[in-house]
Amino acid sequence: METESEPYVRLASLRQLHQAMADMNTARSLADTLQTVADGVVGALGYELAAVNLVRPDGDLVVAALAGNTAAEALITGRAGSRESWDRRLNMGERWGDLIFIPHSEGWVLDDDDVPQWYTDGPAPRFEDEWHPSDRLFAPMYAPGPQGGGNSGELVGVLSVDRPRNGRRPGAWGREALQMYAFQAAIAISNARLRANMQRALVRLERDQQALRASEESFRQAFEYAPSGMAIAEMGGDQHGRILRTNDALCRLLGRPASAMRRYSFSDLVHPEDIGTLLRTSAEGGRAELRLGRRDGTYVWVSLRNSVVADAADGPRFLLTHVEDIEERKRRELQLAHRASHDSLTGLPNSAELRSRLASRLCRQQPQGVLPAAVDSMEPFESFDSHDAAYGPPAFDRGHDFDFPPGAETFDGYDHHVHTVAPAAEFDDGAKGLAVLFCDLDGFKSINDRFGHNAGDAVLIEVARRLSNGVRDGDTVARLGGDEFVILADGLGRADAQDLAVRLRNEIIQPIRAEGRAVRVGASFGIGWAHCGLTADEVLKSADERMYVEKRSRPKQHRRAG
Repeated sequence: METESEPYVRLASLRQLHQAMADMNTARSLADTLQTVADGVVGALGYELAAVNLVRPDGDLVVAALAGNTAAEALITGRAGSRESWDRRLNMGERWGDLIFIPHSEGWVLDDDDVPQWYTDGPAPRFEDEWHPSDRLFAPMYAPGPQGGGNSGELVGVLSVDRPRNGRRPGAWGREALQMYAFQAAIAISNARLRANMQRALVRLERDQQALRASEESFRQAFEYAPSGMAIAEMGGDQHGRILRTNDALCRLLGRPASAMRRYSFSDLVHPEDIGTLLRTSAEGGRAELRLGRRDGTYVWVSLRNSVVADAADGPRFLLTHVEDIEERKRRELQLAHRASHDSLTGLPNSAELRSRLASRLCRQQPQGVLPAAVDSMEPFESFDSHDAAYGPPAFDRGHDFDFPPGAETFDGYDHHVHTVAPAAEFDDGAKGLAVLFCDLDGFKSINDRFGHNAGDAVLIEVARRLSNGVRDGDTVARLGGDEFVILADGLGRADAQDLAVRLRNEIIQPIRAEGRAVRVGASFGIGWAHCGLTADEVLKSADERMYVEKRSRPKQHRRAG
C-alpha cells in the first residue's frame, strides 16, 4: 500500500472495509458472524489467509472460522489451543499498537506448542520489510470497556493473519486498518453471542430482576422475531393462564390477530381431547404435544414448552410458552402407525392390531363362578342359506352388559375392568358378549389360479369392503392373512352372532367384478367368544376350529355360490 497512488488505494480499501463491517454486523448467527469476520480480512484488508480463534468458556481458544485456504480450513478448523500457549504468544514479539508481530527469527520457539497453525517454510527475506512464511501477526479482539471504547474489556478472541498480497509487512495504514477491524469484529462477535445465548439469558432473568431490566430490549426482539410461536400468559391470580402477548409467528400459525388472542387462554384453544394433556403439563419446564384450534375451525398439532419468568421481589409473574408447529411430523407418525397396524392391500387392521384390540379386553384372571365359554362345546350352526335374520340390537355399552360376583371388577391393576364373558352355551338366556367371527373364503384359490393374483387382490379388497359395511360402528373387521378375516363384535348374544354370520356370508357370495369378469366366492364362518382368563391367540384358535367344523359340515359343492 506504500505506493504513490496510496490515497486512491486507501479510499478503495475503506470502502471494502466498510462493507466487511456491515456484513459481519448483519450476519444471522454466531457461526455466520465468525466466518464473515474471517472473509472480511481476506476480502478487505489484503491478506491471503485469516483465522478467527475464539475464546471458549473454559478459557482455551478454538479455531472457529478460517478463510483463504480450503486445505488449511479442513485441517485446523475446530481445533483448540490452550490459553497458556496463547498468552505466551501475545506477550512476546513486537508491539504494533494493539497488534502483536512475531518475526520468523523468534517464532521458531512456538513451532511445538499446541496452538493450531498453518504455515510453510521459505527463504530468508531479501529486503527489510519482506514477509516471511513463518512470520506471525495477531490482532487480539477485546469486548468494549465500561466506557464503550478502548481494549479494557474481556478477550473475545484473536485474529491471526498471514501472507499479505503485496508480500510486505503491513505499513502504518495496514496496521491501523487491521486494529480497527479487530475492534469492530469483537463488537459483532459479542452481539452474535448475545443473540445465541438468549435462551440462557431468559433463564437467568427468571432469578434476577435487575438482569431482566437490562435485557428487556434483547428479549423483545427475540420474542417478536422468533421463527416459532411464542406467548406470554398471566401466572397466578384470577386471570391465571390468560394470554397477554403473542408474536407474529403464533398469530400466523393459528390465523388469529394478536388482539383476538388476548381474549383467550390456551385452555380455550386446545382440542377438547387434549385438555387433560394440557392440565398435566408442568408450568416450569413443562412440555406437551397437543392440538390448538385455528380461526377456521381446524386444529394444528403443536409442541408447547413452558418457562417461568420471575420477578426478584414478587416471584413467578409470567409464563413464557414456545409453540412449535409439528403438524408434518405428527402426520408422518400417524401414517407410520397406520401402516404398522393395518393391512396394505385392504386397509383393514392387520393380525397384530387385531390381537392387540382383543387382548386389551381380556385379563388373565377368570371371573368367579364363570366357565370359559370361549372353549365350551358347541354344535356347528346350521347352513346359513336358510337364514336372513337382522343383526342383533345395536347396544354397545361395554362394561355394563353383564353381572359379576362381588369383587370381580377390580384386581391386579385392572381398575374399573369388567370381565369379558360369553353367553351360556346350553341355552339362550339373553346374555351378551364379545363375539369373534372367523371367516375363511371358499373357492378363493381357484380364482387366483385361473385369473391371476390381480383378480385375487380385487376379490379381497371387495370382500373387505362388504364386511366393513356389514358391521356396526365400533366393531372391528381385520384381515388375519391370506383369505382369512376376523370380526370382533361386542354386545351380541349367540343368536345375534349367528344372524350376523348369515348376513355377512350373503353379502360375500354376491358376484364380484375382478379383471373385467364376474366371479364368486363363498365363506365359512366360525363363532368364538372372548373370555377373561384366555389369551387372544386362544380365542382366535377357538373361532378358527369352529370355522373348520362349519366348513366340513356342508357339502363341498355348497361351499361356494354358483
